[in-house]
Amino acid sequence: MAGPTDLVGSTDLAGLDARIADCRACPRLVAWREEVAGTKRAAFADQTYWGRPVPGFGPADASLLVVGLAPAAHGGNRTGRMFTGDRSGDVLYAALHEVGLASRGTSVSADDGLELYGVRVTSPVHCAPPANKPTPEERDTCRPWLVRELGLLRPTLRAVVVLGAFGWQAALPAFAAAGWTVPRPRPVFTHGARVALVRGTEPDRTDSVSVPVSGSASVPVSGPASVPVPGPVSVPVSGSASVPDPGPASVELFGCFHVSQRNTFTGRLTPAMLREVLSAAAGSAGLTTRPTPG
Repeated sequence: MAGPTDLVGSTDLAGLDARIADCRACPRLVAWREEVAGTKRAAFADQTYWGRPVPGFGPADASLLVVGLAPAAHGGNRTGRMFTGDRSGDVLYAALHEVGLASRGTSVSADDGLELYGVRVTSPVHCAPPANKPTPEERDTCRPWLVRELGLLRPTLRAVVVLGAFGWQAALPAFAAAGWTVPRPRPVFTHGARVALVRGTEPDRTDSVSVPVSGSASVPVSGPASVPVPGPVSVPVSGSASVPDPGPASVELFGCFHVSQRNTFTGRLTPAMLREVLSAAAGSAGLTTRPTPG
């Protein structure tokens, strides 16, 4: 059974996304997402539902990450793309477009041509949960996917917008597991919260590393002599060898009320409030935005 402990093949985001889409680790979530996909909503009766875990969406070199909660039953669970096909997504992508981070302000299907500029959207739980409420156990079971995603984004990631308290509580331990230092006590979620997470200790970039050398090579031995060795070998190299980029020294987390209908319909989260957080996070991420009305 595929699950987040099986990360073979996830050496890049495309591989990770494929693994996520095959996950069946949480029986309750598997049963619910498939039941919804089978019964459908009347308005979408003629559509084929995705009915699987929904992977992240956006470029592999994103410098800004938006972390939600989980896919909606008739949104991402239907379309196969994060925040796509529901009113929460309408609010989020409209704001991203207004600040200049998306090619359009709507997201209706996985093949609608929407592009994100320097931004990736993901969630700590990849399956639609009953009543939009994953259990703590389901959140923790899904965490390795987020940890791996953070690791793959690490070379470019500079800022993160976390939507809602659930996402905040799920993101902090994932960042710790992915190698960032989370302050103690852990920061409390509030709208407008801004917390810097320092990158954990990395090996010295000038340390010796091994690189593959094909063909015949000479490998140093004790003393001044060298002996030829046929075939592929590993040779210690110092200085500017090919070493994985550890990424920025820190990443900034921004708290934002979730774009749920409960928050947007009541005015707890207004479009202006959302744009303000996204613009601040984009600035921290080094992305260019455009001015918007207050």
